[in-house]
Amino acid sequence: MGTTVLRIFLILSCSAVGYYAAYELLNSVYPALSGAIIGSIISAIILILEQRIVRYPLRAIIGGAIGLIAGLIVANLFSYVFLLGLLKGQVPGLLLHILTNFIVGYLGLKIGSKKGEEFHLSDLTKLYKRQPLGESPKILDTSVIIDGRIADICETGFIEGTFIIPQFILQELQHIADSSDSIKRTRGRRGLDILNKMQKQVDLDVRIVEHDFPKIKDVDTKLVALAKEMNAKVITNDFNLNKVAELQGISVLNINQLANALKPVVLPGEVMNVRILKEGKESGQGVAYLDDGTMVIVDNAKRYMGKNIEVTVTSVLQTTAGRMIFTELKDEAPAELVHNLGY
Repeated sequence: MGTTVLRIFLILSCSAVGYYAAYELLNSVYPALSGAIIGSIISAIILILEQRIVRYPLRAIIGGAIGLIAGLIVANLFSYVFLLGLLKGQVPGLLLHILTNFIVGYLGLKIGSKKGEEFHLSDLTKLYKRQPLGESPKILDTSVIIDGRIADICETGFIEGTFIIPQFILQELQHIADSSDSIKRTRGRRGLDILNKMQKQVDLDVRIVEHDFPKIKDVDTKLVALAKEMNAKVITNDFNLNKVAELQGISVLNINQLANALKPVVLPGEVMNVRILKEGKESGQGVAYLDDGTMVIVDNAKRYMGKNIEVTVTSVLQTTAGRMIFTELKDEAPAELVHNLGY
C-alpha cells in the first residue's frame, strides 16, 4: 500500500513539475498540458527502471554506479581536452561532448555492474590479508551437490578458494526438490540441505551468482560457458560433463576420482578376509565387497556363499567406474605369491 502511494505521488509530482516548467517558459496553458504529459511519461520510465533495478544484486547496482561515475569523469576529461578545446564551444563540439559522455558513461555502467556481481565482501578481507582476489574459483554442478561428499571434503580444509553456485544450478535443484517423483524429491532436498550446510561453514566462501546464458538451454553447457567466462574449475562427479569440460580446456575436479585415489592400496600377494555375498559371472566365482564398496572377485568361491574366507590378491584393475580386485582362495594361491609379502 505504501509503495503504491509513493508511486502515485511520483507521477503527480512529475506531471506538476512538467506543467509549471512548460507554463513558465511558454506562458500558455496548452503547451503546459503537454509539459504535464511529458512529466507523466518520465515518471513512467522511472517506475519501469525501478522494476528492472530491484531484480539486480546490490553488488551489481553499486558496481554499475561506480562504473558510471568513472565513465563520466573519463568522458569529460577527454571532451575538455580534445573536443571543446578543438571546436571552441561550437554546436558540433557540444554534440560530440554529449555523445562521448553517453557512450563512455554507458560502457562504465555495463562494465561496473558486470564486475560488481563478481565482487564479494570477503574480497576486502583477502585484500587486507594480502591474498590474491578471486583465487581458485570453483563451480559446483548439480550432481556433486546432491552427492553431498563435497561438504565433508570442504570441512576438512583440503579444498580451498571460492565456491560458485550459479542461479541456474540452484533452479535445477529446486525443480528436482519439487518433483512428483519421491526419489527425485528426496535428492533435490538433500542437495539444498548440503548447500545450506556449506554456507554455514565459517571458513568457506560460497557465492550464488546471477550469471545466465538465455540462448543456451542445456544446464551442463551453461556451466561450461560460465567456467570459461570466470576462468574457474568445475567440481563434478558426472562422467560426461567431466569429458566435455576437459575437451574445452576447463580444469575439472572429479569427486569419484578423488574417492578412488583415496582407497587403500592393495598389492598382489596380500591376504584379506572377505565375505562372499553373491555369485560371479564366471563359473564358480564368488563376489565380495570391501567397506568402501570396492568389488572383490574370488575364483572358486561360490561354495562359500554367505561365509567369511581368507583370499589372496592376484591382480587389481582400475577402471573409470572404480577399482576391481581379483583374488583366489588363500589355500589355493601359489606359495611364492604369498611369500612375496611375508605371509
